[in-house]
This record gives sequence, structure tokens and C-alpha cells, in this order.
Amino acid sequence: MFYYRTMLVEAKEIGRRIADARGRAGFTQADLAQEIALDRSALAKIETGDRRVTALELARIAQAVGARIEWFVEQAPEAIVSRRNRQEPGAPSPRIDQWAERVARAVEFTVGSSLGGVPAETMPTDRNEAERLAAKARRLLGAAQDGPLPDLAEHVAEIGLLAFSFDLGVDSADAATVLLRSGGIAIVNGASQVGRRRLALAHELGHYLVADEYTVDWRIAEQTGAERRESLLDRFARALLLPADSLRRDWAKSADGPTGDPRAAAVRVASAYRVDMATLSRRLSELGIIDGTAAGRVRAVRTTRADIVEHGLVVADELAPPALPRAYERAVLRLYRQEDVSAARALDLLFDTWDEPSLPQLPQRPEHDIWQFVQ
Repeated sequence: MFYYRTMLVEAKEIGRRIADARGRAGFTQADLAQEIALDRSALAKIETGDRRVTALELARIAQAVGARIEWFVEQAPEAIVSRRNRQEPGAPSPRIDQWAERVARAVEFTVGSSLGGVPAETMPTDRNEAERLAAKARRLLGAAQDGPLPDLAEHVAEIGLLAFSFDLGVDSADAATVLLRSGGIAIVNGASQVGRRRLALAHELGHYLVADEYTVDWRIAEQTGAERRESLLDRFARALLLPADSLRRDWAKSADGPTGDPRAAAVRVASAYRVDMATLSRRLSELGIIDGTAAGRVRAVRTTRADIVEHGLVVADELAPPALPRAYERAVLRLYRQEDVSAARALDLLFDTWDEPSLPQLPQRPEHDIWQFVQ
């Protein structure tokens, strides 16, 4: 057994994590054994838990596979409550899982228990309750009850949910949420367009508010069990970003007459509310503002450069990867200024989105301070 920060991890579990990390790094057992100067049979026994790994061996393994040593020996923060994979519903998404665990550890180390408790809202059981939860969420976020909701990541940070965005590739899941002992984190896949990123974060906010159990689906095939919960949280996300009353008002104001082509209205409204056309189309349809034919037209609209110029649109790129919460960045800088972490550790905590010249300059120590290190 390996002891780390009072948390106990069995040798078999450490071995499993080593095997997983080796596979992700593209090593065979023979390759990794040669890299760390260990007999292949000894590595095989470590991976099955039949032989304990020494601290030196584990350090070499971590360096070889590009992982932090604590990933092997420390229990993961509790617990991933949501992972959305719209490409292959129900399929695993190891890359977003790895980022979620890495970020969760960094946030717990950096911010600790200062995020506050997780809100304990009731999971909606029908569409009306999803709409009401969206209105309540706006109040919790300190946002207006209607109109666009820009800077969503900054708003959710106010209630303890820190949102990070990384480009995880088009084959990875949309987003993931981890509930921590205090607050939580959301990982958004920055490979999506801005409207999809905002919708993903809004959906994860729903999971965070109700502390929902782990789910993986994105597309909803049947309205039962976990799938129905996902459908209702999708409704919550749309209602949060597109409140019914203001959407009706702004759509009517932007549309070219009740029977006109909805394209111009779609371009204006989607830009103002910072949503993608699929989300706007679905919301207009579910509220009965447009019929199915018009919804299809809205869904097919693509905003062009000419639209941006002719309609005077403001181009926003929220959660453009890589994006870290300002509150988290400030916490890392505070640790660095206090010299609780080195420059290298600070850059690691900032996930290499900063470089060393960007860090603040630390004051020179007085000459007599040397005695506290050598006495």
C-alpha cells in the first residue's frame, strides 16, 4: 500500500493506474520497462498489484508517461457527476475525464474550501419545473430575469462552479462536471463553437445545482430514467440562455413580419443571446413561437461575415480555449507571490497557459534572510 496525504491507495489500484497511463502514452510493457530501466516481468507484476512499486520507480514511470505522480497515489476528488458525449452517446471519453481529474486536483490544492457549498436544488421532473429552475438559477447567479446572459463562466463562478475550457478535439465529450468538497469545476470542450460551449456550460450548471448522478448521454432516445433527466436539463439550459418572455419580444422585434423569412431575425437574436442556431431553433419551436418549417430554416442559417457587418453584430468568443476562471488564476498568483509555490509549479497549476515572464516579479529578499535557510 502507498500512503499519500493520509489517503490510502491499494497496490492493485496503483498498478491499474500505471497500466492505464502506459496505454495512453502508447507504451508497451517492454517499452516502458526499458525506458525506466526495470525488468518487464517486474513491471507486469506492478501492474497486476502482485509487486509494490517503489517511490523512485513510480517517479520514473510518471516522468516517462507524462503524468503527475499524485495521479497514481491519491484518491480522485469526489465525484464526476456529468459527462456529455454528443458524438457517441454513452461512449467513454477518457481525454475529458483526465482533464477533469487534473483540474479538480489543482483547484482543491489552490482554492481549497473557499468556493462554498454546492447549491441543493431539486431535480426538475417536468418541463415547467425545468423552466422554474432556470429562473431561479438566474437569481442565484445575480443575473437579470430576462434578456441575454453574457459572460456565463463569470456568473457561475459566483456560486462556486469554476469553468475551464480546453480544446479536447471533436471526438471528445462536450463537457464534464466534478463536485468537490467545496464547490465544483466544469470542463468545457473548446473544440465546439461558442454557442455550443455556452450551452454545454449551462447544462453542466444544471447538474451542479441538483448534484445529479453521473450520466453520459447527449441525444435522448427514450424519455425514461437518466435520459429523461438529461432532456430536462437540456430544457433548463435553453431556458437559462433564452428566457421565454424576452425571446418572444426580441424575436417579434427582429422578425421581418409574422410571415417573413426568419433568417435576419435568427442572425440578430442568436448573436444577441450568444447561442447556436440549433439551440435557438429548438427553443423557438418548444415555445410555439415558430412552426416546424420555420424551425428548419432557422436551424440551417449560418452567420456570415456580411451579416456581422450589415447587422452590426458584436462578435463574442466566450470560453475560447484555453480559458481559466479569473478567480482561479488570482488564487494561483497569490500562492506564487506568497512563495508557497515555485514558478514551475505555478505554471503547472495554470496548465501552461502562461509563461514565466508573465508571472509577477517577486521582491528581492534582504541579505540577512539567508540565515533562516542555513542556521
